[in-house]
Amino acid sequence: MRVINRKLVVGAGAVALLVVGGAGIAAAGGGSPDSETGGENSGGAITGDALQRASDAALAKTEGGTVTGSEVGDEESYYEVEVTLGNGQQVDVQLDENFAVVGSSADVEHSDENAD
Repeated sequence: MRVINRKLVVGAGAVALLVVGGAGIAAAGGGSPDSETGGENSGGAITGDALQRASDAALAKTEGGTVTGSEVGDEESYYEVEVTLGNGQQVDVQLDENFAVVGSSADVEHSDENAD
């Protein structure tokens, strides 16, 4: 008959829980140390308080509209917020890491007026 050391079994179980739990937390949080903002230059959507601050700054710049998209680490700035205006036009507002507007551009759809 084998005798198993109780401390060994409990210790192995605790290690297994830590490994599985840690992997689950990393997956749920994206594994990013800066997950509140999507991480520096991550290319993901802005989240949490940063999304509210970026949205407020963008809507002030466009004088209204609806936020329809956002991105951290945009190729042109730290944050980018897409705003759709009441007339359907979309404006991309570029923000620095302090939520100051550093630029904006309207998305222009090109249509061929001579098409049949």
